Amino acid sequence: MTNKIFMLMTFIGVPLSIIGTLMHWSYIVLFIVYCVTIIALASYMGRATESLAIVAGPRIGGLLNATFGNAVELIISIFALKAGLVGVVLASLTGSVLGNLLLVAGLSFFIGGIKFKRQQFNVYDARHNSGLLMFAVIIAFVIPEVFAMNMNETKTLSLSIGISVILILLYLAALFFKLVTHRGVYQSNNENTAHEEEEPEWSKGKAIAILAIATVAVGYISEHLVHTFEYVGETFGWSDLFIGVIIVAIVGNAAEHASAIVMAYKNKMDIAVEIAIGSTLQVAMFVLPVLVLISLFFDSTMPLLFSWQELIAMVSSVLLMVVISNDGESNWFEGLTLLAAYVIMGIGFYLL
Repeated sequence: MTNKIFMLMTFIGVPLSIIGTLMHWSYIVLFIVYCVTIIALASYMGRATESLAIVAGPRIGGLLNATFGNAVELIISIFALKAGLVGVVLASLTGSVLGNLLLVAGLSFFIGGIKFKRQQFNVYDARHNSGLLMFAVIIAFVIPEVFAMNMNETKTLSLSIGISVILILLYLAALFFKLVTHRGVYQSNNENTAHEEEEPEWSKGKAIAILAIATVAVGYISEHLVHTFEYVGETFGWSDLFIGVIIVAIVGNAAEHASAIVMAYKNKMDIAVEIAIGSTLQVAMFVLPVLVLISLFFDSTMPLLFSWQELIAMVSSVLLMVVISNDGESNWFEGLTLLAAYVIMGIGFYLL
């Protein structure tokens, strides 16, 4: 039923997006059409990556989900940078970190926890990811803010470029560690049991083709979506910070939101946690540094500097997630705790 709704949304939304753009419809109408269409396309990306995940295994599957989930946000962010909306880009990346750690993980733990009293996931992966989260958000994001207080713009940008390169290299090293040198070394007993029995929805070729088509469509729509932000913000009284942290982050991450929740409902917590935490790490250690480097080719450069509100929100989310996930188990109450934290931060950013 849900798949039919998303199919209908896609087949109506894509033509409407093109027609509305060419006929210069109202920005509010276009904003709604673009957002709904991107979410519908993201569902196809989610289903395609789920099919590939069944073939490739939980770790690579989780990585694929995170990568193509973040592809939408990366595309939106590049066009936003091109339009000079640096504040919106940084806010949307903050929103990704909060959304993945609190909203996606929270909903996964909550919905999975209602069906199963106690769910388990790979405790070794959880602890490994905890260290990387602490490094990526607390060290790599807070340090530039502290040092930049006594630096001019040129030095701040140089510091941001240096940290971005280090983050990308460490992220690639982390993938090499997890998928090559230590693949299968830290494996939980339940990691492959349910996984082996399930058949993929689509073949490998069909899944890759759908991913490619959906990504191109998302790119086209995203380019036009960013031009509606300013007008929509003025109309509803939303700040750039709120649009980035809540709206763009939710739309941009719709694919992994859906995938992680479905995986948790099926009691595949290894994949659900890999999507939520893996996606956060990918945003912090790859997407954001890449955007810093890409911004050098545009008129508006983007140093690795967040507002204190964004930094404190991200650091708090990381610490809460580390404490909750380090035992390798989850339940509905832990999910509710994460969701409550997300709502509190959402209210704060709305009222700023």
